[in-house]
Amino acid sequence: MTAMTMAKALNTGLRRAMEQDSKVILFGEDIGRLGGVFRITDGLQKDFGEHRVMDAPLAESGIVGAAVGLAMRGYRPVVEIQFDGFVYPAFDQIVSQVAKMHRRTEGTVRMPIVIRIPYGGGIGAVEHHSESPEAYFAHTAGLRVLTPGDPQAAFVTIQQAIACDDPVVYFEPKRRYWDKGDVDEGLDARDRQRVPDPWQARVVKAGDDVTVACYGPMVRTCLEAARASSDASLEVIDLQSLSPLDIETLVASVERTGRLVVVHEASANVGIGAEIAARVTERCFYSLEAPVLRVTGFDIPYPASRLEEHFLPDLDRVLDAVDRAMAY
Repeated sequence: MTAMTMAKALNTGLRRAMEQDSKVILFGEDIGRLGGVFRITDGLQKDFGEHRVMDAPLAESGIVGAAVGLAMRGYRPVVEIQFDGFVYPAFDQIVSQVAKMHRRTEGTVRMPIVIRIPYGGGIGAVEHHSESPEAYFAHTAGLRVLTPGDPQAAFVTIQQAIACDDPVVYFEPKRRYWDKGDVDEGLDARDRQRVPDPWQARVVKAGDDVTVACYGPMVRTCLEAARASSDASLEVIDLQSLSPLDIETLVASVERTGRLVVVHEASANVGIGAEIAARVTERCFYSLEAPVLRVTGFDIPYPASRLEEHFLPDLDRVLDAVDRAMAY
């Protein structure tokens, strides 16, 4: 096991995928010589060459459009959208072309594209740099959506996303880039006997009283809440895959605990938490001891950086929801 940051784990996972398959190519704004804004691709252009790690113009629609063409020619492009708020110029390409090409061609053309997007707040950034647009893509049929919760998951799932024949929108929680954790570099992401299915949720802490479902940047927050909780034993589940959603793992947990709190940074209205609440209530109606509760960002545009700590769910808000669920 090696202690490394999530940023380093992603870099190592990308390197491993490029070593194993010469058809894997990377491109995006500033990812080559600079190594990306967050240095996720640091050193890759030097080691693999400018023909496999390429700097792209400031044109998100063009970046994703080029990836479509490369995928049709048999490549596995991995493109980076420099910040979450700049994915919208590429939105039409993603939902109209990337998501639909496989079905449109009756299975003849596959789209093994990975679209990497640093997302979420907590880094004191300016406007358009701290958004959580994951629900848009999870809503779109034909796309898979992944988001790692810790360095080990990042190392493995970025490789699994690249190996997937379906398009994957890969959300990286930017404020967790510098969080450290143990990573087993000896794991081969292709070894299905030892490596968990990326489309399944992970029970990262077992508990008995309340199920807490979260993903991405909120995994650490919810684990901190579980350690701080003195009145209830929390079972923390990292969803990891937002599309498809692993409802079975949630159902098994909620049938035992009787309570569910869903936590995410994105606003509550029509968010991932609403879908989870509806589906778990349908399956667990007679097991629930309390309504499904959500802890989310507020239904406002992302605020100025001085106010973001009031916007983002924190340990206290999670514990407050747990208290309300236990009070029923």
